[in-house]
Amino acid sequence: MSLVSVGHMHLRATLIGFSAILMWSFLAVLPVASGRTPPFRLAALTFTIGGLIGAASWILRRHGAAALRQPPEVWGLGIGGLFGYHALYFSALRLAPPAQAGLINYLWPLLIVLMSALLPNERLKLHHVAGALLGFAGAVMLFAGREQLALAAEFAPGYAAALVAAFVWSTYSVLSRRFAGVSSDAIAGFCLATALLATLSHVLFETTVWPADSGQWFAVAALGLGPVGLAFYAWDFAVKHGDIRVLGAASYAAPILSTLWLVLMNYAAASVSLGIAAAFIASGGLIAAKDLVRRAATSPAAPAQSR
Repeated sequence: MSLVSVGHMHLRATLIGFSAILMWSFLAVLPVASGRTPPFRLAALTFTIGGLIGAASWILRRHGAAALRQPPEVWGLGIGGLFGYHALYFSALRLAPPAQAGLINYLWPLLIVLMSALLPNERLKLHHVAGALLGFAGAVMLFAGREQLALAAEFAPGYAAALVAAFVWSTYSVLSRRFAGVSSDAIAGFCLATALLATLSHVLFETTVWPADSGQWFAVAALGLGPVGLAFYAWDFAVKHGDIRVLGAASYAAPILSTLWLVLMNYAAASVSLGIAAAFIASGGLIAAKDLVRRAATSPAAPAQSR
């Protein structure tokens, strides 16, 4: 494969990762629209849909199911990443105020950028770190604009769960790069296993409440198709083949877009802090993606030069 082809795949994979970030931005709106369905019940329903999406595609692709034949460490990483992260994050939201838990959890994009330095053939440059830090500063402004962010000792278990969740997701994302040869079809198996564990957690810890009407069921289906479905397949492909440093910094777009959707749906009000946070996050993303933008701008000339 030529260097030009490798560069195009690198760019394409990173752009596919951006689509996952866009889908995750609806995680603030759709759970609200899904009614009072408990978190683990909602996870069980949506991960079932997400897993079935991948399994359904095997009908058209004869060898898709072969991706499930993976060694234990791949299954451990996949299930640990998907179920482990969501179980910890849901616990954090129950044990601590949502704003504080959410902000601590959003250390994961910064952690991805920093941890990418441990990967072979990845060089962490100053502008990657600067972009991620600007994104985190924007997230702080965004969450601070909603309510006071003082950390009370009584909520320490929730803060700890949010922090561990951030490490779990960043570790899952970075270590996935070491299994770049594993097809993203395997995500279907990870999703279905996560759905099974979420169902067990629901039985043990929650009272069953089902979506009450067709609108709430539509929100559940939309969650399973997008943020808890296609987004995981897209993210898996992106972190394995794209620019993981840029993806980490760009992930701070998710909370700002989530807030914008809430404003558009009249669940939240627009504010000056929202605009400032958006400016910081956008600037951070552009700074982190400097090399990627430069390569994209010069790539059309590369084939001509190679002739």
